Amino acid sequence: MSTEQHILTVGEITHSIKEILEESFDDVLIIGEISNYKNHYSGHWYFSLKDSDAQINCVMWRSLTQQVFFSPADGMKVIVRGKLTVYPPRGNYQIDVRSMQPAGVGELQLAFEKLKQKLFDEGLFAEERKRPIPVMPSVIGVATSVDGAAFRDMISVARRRYPLAEIVISPCKVQGAGAAESIVEAIKQLQSETNADVIIVGRGGGSIEDLWAFNEEIVARAIAACKIPVISGVGHEVDFTIADFVADLRAPTPTAAMELATPDKAMILDALDKFQTELDAQISGLLQQLKLDMDEYSPEALLRRPSQTLSVNFQRLDYTSYKLHSAMDKCYIYYKNKINLLHSALQANDINKTLKKGFVLVKQQGKFVKKSVELLPDSDFELIFSDKTISAKQR
Repeated sequence: MSTEQHILTVGEITHSIKEILEESFDDVLIIGEISNYKNHYSGHWYFSLKDSDAQINCVMWRSLTQQVFFSPADGMKVIVRGKLTVYPPRGNYQIDVRSMQPAGVGELQLAFEKLKQKLFDEGLFAEERKRPIPVMPSVIGVATSVDGAAFRDMISVARRRYPLAEIVISPCKVQGAGAAESIVEAIKQLQSETNADVIIVGRGGGSIEDLWAFNEEIVARAIAACKIPVISGVGHEVDFTIADFVADLRAPTPTAAMELATPDKAMILDALDKFQTELDAQISGLLQQLKLDMDEYSPEALLRRPSQTLSVNFQRLDYTSYKLHSAMDKCYIYYKNKINLLHSALQANDINKTLKKGFVLVKQQGKFVKKSVELLPDSDFELIFSDKTISAKQR
């Protein structure tokens, strides 16, 4: 007696395989080399992972790609975590990737060298395209994280060396997923919304993974396209990033970047003092010479050699007049520059200018409140905006 074997439909066998595979491979770690990588306009990533024996299709959805701190590329060896899924209409399977990381520091270094060579071949590192850094900038733009010690050090250096400069901060992420895009946006904002004379892009030290945002192609191209000179100050002295090669000037540290962007206040004051001393000496000499020249016009001198005396002294008078005018011009320029410096200092510390940027002053009982702990809980206070003052009460 024979039993009839159950006949399965294509859909039935496919769904059975789907259940078995997806339950058995719900959370897997896979290492392989990326190939056929495509960054779809939707933001999803499609690629294959392969080794010498086989390959498997992969997909990573947009909501998860934003957590990856580097840009994948064909040939890069990575470790992915995800689950196996089956697509019944086609009967094929793929890895639904949840996370991705380089297989090691060597893979990041390989990607670094590959991009470095690509941008070098395009001429983005060429010395002839690099612009000079202004000697005495009025406004310095800074693209960095405001939470790091590097930011505080840069502000301290600017205040010590050249307090006349206005520092404009465009805060951005400098590490991890989305950092490269954040840096690009900060550079664009400083270029379009400020009158910065120079921009500093940087962060403190860290591992190659920590600094990787400054090795991304979009950051390099944003620096290259910036119409304002850019100084890069990333990591420590031994750290080099793609941003360093593209920037108009590379600084070994963020603090050094601010030092390169600012003149030394003490040197400027010494130069002004020296110029004033030299100018005083020249004017004193000219006045002494004028006195001697005027003695030549005494009646006794004119009677002794009237024709010769008039001829010589007219010439001497013309020369002396020229020197006097020249000295007065120098004196005028000196005091004009000094007035301009004082005017810049006043402008840099103009509270109304700060308020127009969106800041607000808090005043209570006739005093400005500088810290939250100074705000008295049971007392009215005022909010001072750029256009008006509003009285407020705490609830």
